[in-house]
Amino acid sequence: MSGLLALLDDVAGIAKVAAASVDDVAAAAGKAGAKTAGVLIDDAAVTPKYVAGFAPARELPIIWKITRGSLFNKIVILLPLALLLSNFAPWLITPLLMLGGSYLCFEGAEKIFHALFPHGDAYVEADMEDKDPSHLEEQKVAGAIKTDFILSAEIMTIALSTIEASNIYMEAATLAVVGVMITVVVYGTVALIVKMDDVGLFMAQRSRTGVGRGIGRGLVKGMPRLMYVLSVVGTAAMLWVGGSIVIHGLHEMGMHHPYEDIHHLAEIAAHAVPAQAAGAVSWAVTALCDGVLGLLFGFVLIPIATRIAGPVIGAVTGKR
Repeated sequence: MSGLLALLDDVAGIAKVAAASVDDVAAAAGKAGAKTAGVLIDDAAVTPKYVAGFAPARELPIIWKITRGSLFNKIVILLPLALLLSNFAPWLITPLLMLGGSYLCFEGAEKIFHALFPHGDAYVEADMEDKDPSHLEEQKVAGAIKTDFILSAEIMTIALSTIEASNIYMEAATLAVVGVMITVVVYGTVALIVKMDDVGLFMAQRSRTGVGRGIGRGLVKGMPRLMYVLSVVGTAAMLWVGGSIVIHGLHEMGMHHPYEDIHHLAEIAAHAVPAQAAGAVSWAVTALCDGVLGLLFGFVLIPIATRIAGPVIGAVTGKR
């Protein structure tokens, strides 16, 4: 009997330790999630443009495919990679993040370049002639997952940097919770955004009150404009986040310009406004400078990516 009581006491002790560990993971995940809020907003702004132009019936399936790809990025690839790099090769983290940031700068700059100087592309025209919606959908999903990978890498790195030194299991559990939590929040929000026009149509047709029908009509008319705004915001977010990653990476590697110049300019702007607005102004100036430099860097990368890196990668992989 005494042996059974001792066993139960041990089980109770283990349960207390497990409960404390769960609390620690939840607290660390909450702290890490708060630190990644800026990139999370960027991720939510970037994604809706990938479902633009598709039939309403395909919007949620496309978002679900991107969500699965995002979870795979975070949990299967980035989580173990982040832990390995953090423990065995921390010096590699900054260059790899800068490589991802450079890709975001390139993609954002390329979209702006095409908007300013519209021109045909043989590969794009071939895709249009193919007229296969499933092929176009797979391309869009692949592009979204690729962009998500870069943003997810930034999110997981920021999250890892906020976790207090502990054992690798605690770090892995915290990163897993952060990855799943952020993915659900981002793509749940995206799903709500892209289906709001359907909600508006339902309200316009089925609402029993004039106010409800008016709100429904407003949603139907307003969602295309909102999607356009989100597309613009998403491109700006790519440039801001990409530029910020590259500039911060240069600072970490000992090249303190333009990081310190931007910081100094933001301080000047913050001191020129009332104290209540200082934080917002400082952030806005920093984001604007990061975005402009990200755009300029992206323009430099366009010929390098399209004339050198692209053909080389195509020759190696056999893909266009």
